[in-house]
Amino acid sequence: MNKELVELEFATIRFAGDSGDGMQLTGTQFSDTSAGLGNEVNTFPDYPSEIRAPEGTLYGVSAYQVHFGNKKTHTPGDNIDVLIAMNASSLKVNLKHVRKNGILILNTAGFKDKNLKLAKYESNPILDGSLANYQVFAYDINEQVRNILDDSGLSNKYIDRTKNIFALGLAYWLFSRPLEPTENWLNKKFGKKQDILAANIKVLRAGYMFAAENQDMIVRYNIKPANLEKGTYRNITGNEAVAIGLVVAANRANMPLFLGSYPITPATEILHFISSYKKFGVKHMQMEDEIGGITSAIGASYGGALAATTTSGPGLSLKVEAMGLAVMLEIPLLIIDVQRAGPSTGLPTKPEQSDLYIAMYGRHGEAPMPVLCATSSTNCFDMTIEAARIALKYMTPVILLTDGYLAQGSEPWRIPDIEKIPSFNVEFATDPTNYAPYNRNPETLARMWAIPGTPGMEHRIGGLEKENGSGLVSHDPMNHQKMCEIRAKKIDNIAFDIPEVTIDGPESGDLLVISWGSTHGAIKKALPKLREEGYEVSHVSLNYINPLPRNLESVMRKFKRILVPELNLGQLKALLQSKYLLPILGYNKIQGNTFTSIEIQNKIKELLSVKEN
Repeated sequence: MNKELVELEFATIRFAGDSGDGMQLTGTQFSDTSAGLGNEVNTFPDYPSEIRAPEGTLYGVSAYQVHFGNKKTHTPGDNIDVLIAMNASSLKVNLKHVRKNGILILNTAGFKDKNLKLAKYESNPILDGSLANYQVFAYDINEQVRNILDDSGLSNKYIDRTKNIFALGLAYWLFSRPLEPTENWLNKKFGKKQDILAANIKVLRAGYMFAAENQDMIVRYNIKPANLEKGTYRNITGNEAVAIGLVVAANRANMPLFLGSYPITPATEILHFISSYKKFGVKHMQMEDEIGGITSAIGASYGGALAATTTSGPGLSLKVEAMGLAVMLEIPLLIIDVQRAGPSTGLPTKPEQSDLYIAMYGRHGEAPMPVLCATSSTNCFDMTIEAARIALKYMTPVILLTDGYLAQGSEPWRIPDIEKIPSFNVEFATDPTNYAPYNRNPETLARMWAIPGTPGMEHRIGGLEKENGSGLVSHDPMNHQKMCEIRAKKIDNIAFDIPEVTIDGPESGDLLVISWGSTHGAIKKALPKLREEGYEVSHVSLNYINPLPRNLESVMRKFKRILVPELNLGQLKALLQSKYLLPILGYNKIQGNTFTSIEIQNKIKELLSVKEN
């Protein structure tokens, strides 16, 4: 049978089904295989907050989206080109994101009367003509896998669980992907269970051949490798990048690493990843609560380790008192906050830039901390190392903000040469002659760091205000003011030790877009298309929020209007307005998902259609 092969620059595929249908696994395998072929990849896992939502319901849909291409992708994609839906609810939830004439691959076993009722369909969309604007390929995948594994001896319940592997094989044919990477993965996962291994490989190959021999599917697609910088690459999520960043930072500081944390979605994976690095001398402890997580890290830092704690959303609220203690102690501590939708427990699996206010101001008294943010999954690695550098150099706790979109999304990462990453010059006090715990480096204002147990270095630090220098408990009002001012100045001075912002676009003009964190990708993707259409717009992306880059104000004052898109109701906008006394426009979205580049394009076009005087 002759089949047409079409070359594409980009494509977006989304696997969707119930939370038990293996969509996260399927999407991960597709993205890893595509990255292995040299494609740029950007992913977005989207799953319900419930551990096991009721089967077939609209709120129980789990999905994994992969945007892959031969150029930088920046986002997980705007409109879906191919939707593989395992039931009616997964079609209902995701159809609005599928482009016109996009491909729908539907499992008819999930479109029975019960499924349609749970999805609130009055009639079967496969049959009633409502999908006329799409290319529809509807098959009973459950029946297919039962026929394939009829003689396997496995139960029907288990056989039905392989339907995601059949769909993966079909998707591999559709986009000219090889089967070998997934077969290798299956061998590692089920090598000791030969019957299950054989069943999964058989189903994977059958899905591929089903598409190859199908008379309806006459077009397949190919995306050539991206022109990546030479090196060794792997697909990496933001959470894994943070974990590796912690290990590498400890290596470059020649210090032991300790992570004290409590599991919380979507930060838990950092703890999981760290647990696999014991061979590098990493110590980790899963504590009974968030307070135990941060206080154990404070203890490890006091003892001379590079210490970190991880959390999400409401977990940061629980750490607040201990964060104030870390400020008073003036110890290096990394606080990684993977932001999620709030308030309270909020939407545990959905991304949001929800915690900027609490990161900046959510502590008792005057307790400033450096606040950094990552802009992509791979940038989580770089900013983790940078957070460690600042913490160790200035003897201060540091907050690094990521979010669920960055943390669980993935993209190709060029593995760096660790020896080329600058080392940190960490010096512990060893001479008792002139030692006092709050004696300071005159340049950085960092206090002296002595490891407990070092002969002659006995000292006391704690939560009560201390006398500058000696560390003795002090109730002197003037000393308290002096200590607060020193701690604030120490953080402010970090502005001279971080990069100035660079402008993408004209250095002055009508509109400047400022992004922080994960909004970076959608804006970066939108700008070239806007410029092709003749729109002049400039962009500044922030990795440092406290202190802000020292040239930011001068850059902002060169533009008539400033737009800050945020996944909140305007937290950075308010911070910039209060600091620089400039009017700022906000573009806000708190819907449990990130901006698309189309949304950014439309907002900028709307603004630029109205000229400012």
